[in-house]
Amino acid sequence: MSGNLFFALDGPLDSMPARYQMRTANFGHLPELVRHHGSDPRQVLERHGIDPRTIIDPDSYIGCQSLVDVLEDCSARFNDPLFGLHLAELQDPNVYGSVAALCRAAPSFRQAIESFITYIPVIHSPMAQLELAEGKEVVEIRWRVRGDLGANHQAHYQATMLDLKLLRLLGGPAFQPSYVNLSVDARPADVAEVEKQFGCRFRPRAPINAIAFPTEVMNRPVTSANRLVFCLLTRYFDRVKEAARTTVVERVDDYVRGALATGNCSVERCAKKLGTSVRTLQANLDEHGLKFSDILERQRIELARSVLEQGEASLADVAAMLGYSEQSSFGRAFKRWTGLAPQQYRKGARPVIP
Repeated sequence: MSGNLFFALDGPLDSMPARYQMRTANFGHLPELVRHHGSDPRQVLERHGIDPRTIIDPDSYIGCQSLVDVLEDCSARFNDPLFGLHLAELQDPNVYGSVAALCRAAPSFRQAIESFITYIPVIHSPMAQLELAEGKEVVEIRWRVRGDLGANHQAHYQATMLDLKLLRLLGGPAFQPSYVNLSVDARPADVAEVEKQFGCRFRPRAPINAIAFPTEVMNRPVTSANRLVFCLLTRYFDRVKEAARTTVVERVDDYVRGALATGNCSVERCAKKLGTSVRTLQANLDEHGLKFSDILERQRIELARSVLEQGEASLADVAAMLGYSEQSSFGRAFKRWTGLAPQQYRKGARPVIP
């Protein structure tokens, strides 16, 4: 610890979604719903070029267009014009990952909503653009998609239902939305079911997507508030937002940093995490004159030096942080990197540079 720093992170704990990506958590419970319709979820996903194993990890990423295409395909194939809404009924706000945790920790409903609008594009999907329109009696959360994804009615239904679940979680039992406007072409026969699920008036074919609720709700406290968690997550998200780490090298760097201690840090897992193929990832790194193994070794060296200089963790713990199952393996690697044993480095010895 130095200066006035109480804690510090070298960088993001995980890779962030690229511009046209989102967390695969949006596919949660999709296999269950597809089976309910008497179909094979594997075939549904593979028809759109999605490896079914990809959606097992909710924190990995997938193209937004892939989600839209799968939901629209399922809606047409199963003759279910509200497929996206029915999928969201099976899901919960944790689809939004750490952003949902931040909102639940916020002191007030206003701070929770402002955080949601600010950080969803940073942590969940950059394709989402949200804004708050606050009137004297009614507040609207409005959103649109950055870019053209074609017909995406089902994704709008899904997002709206999930947003309403989060709002109810934050606002408590008394929370009641005023109305929902969506740019979807809903059939008159479906409006009644949508209104029942949303719990308010619903207007389809609207020029702007919006969820509205009474302005007085904004000043309500959040019962799950946790000031410490809210402050820590907000500062972390701000750093991630400012860093804007979107290049392939930066994203691989961030993946490796977060995955090292798991012991399962590999190019295959990295590619799956970033929503791409191993071949494409390797080709992209090659354009920068790098291999995945280069980044892995650099991150291990940097982390090892940093932890050893702090002098608090045992060598066994340092080895585990770097993904080594045995301390001896770490010791040999460190000597190869620096010419010194970890104990020598910890005692102040430094490599002699010719």
